[in-house]
Amino acid sequence: MKTAPAQQSRSFWLKQLHQWHWISAALSLVGMLLFAVTGFTLNHAGQIEGQPKVVDRKATLPADLLAQLARGPAEGKHPLPIRVETWLDRTVDADIARREGEWSQEEVYVALARPGGDAWISIDRATGAVEHEKTTRGAISLLNDLHKGRNAGKAWGWFIDVFAGACVVFAVTGLILLQFHARARPLTWPLVVGGLVIPLLLVILFVHL
Repeated sequence: MKTAPAQQSRSFWLKQLHQWHWISAALSLVGMLLFAVTGFTLNHAGQIEGQPKVVDRKATLPADLLAQLARGPAEGKHPLPIRVETWLDRTVDADIARREGEWSQEEVYVALARPGGDAWISIDRATGAVEHEKTTRGAISLLNDLHKGRNAGKAWGWFIDVFAGACVVFAVTGLILLQFHARARPLTWPLVVGGLVIPLLLVILFVHL
């Protein structure tokens, strides 16, 4: 029989664990649903292929902006002049967002990779001819790329880090809660061990490493 201090200690830690467990669950709930669904779609990417949509736009830089581009660096990776970028964003919907372009004597090329698609823009430094191509592959491709953090930017990367931390708290507090309640639930540890052993056996037996 447990003493009163032991009961109080157990009650305190159970309360703390339950609180952190539900807080982390609330924070990670939507993210876990998203990552679970996109885990399925990624696993079946070959059967759930999107239909790419390609939009190609052309324009010509005004003379003053072309002159500004001509005064730019001869080669290397550099951002476009802000006035040129603003004009391109407005005219061909480029959404360059201060990404660096590859400068050469003949052209400036900016790769505009994004989740769920791809894009690029090319500017002829002699004539000012602009070509912008944007490819989108649909909502499932977008969600799959968000799952992987592909070309999603720093803010989304920070979200994934916070979400991963919340999942760790959720899992660890859940494991400790299992320890507290395991005596009344005999299947607790066989199920936990099964959750470890089953994927381990699948990797050993069926995954070619």
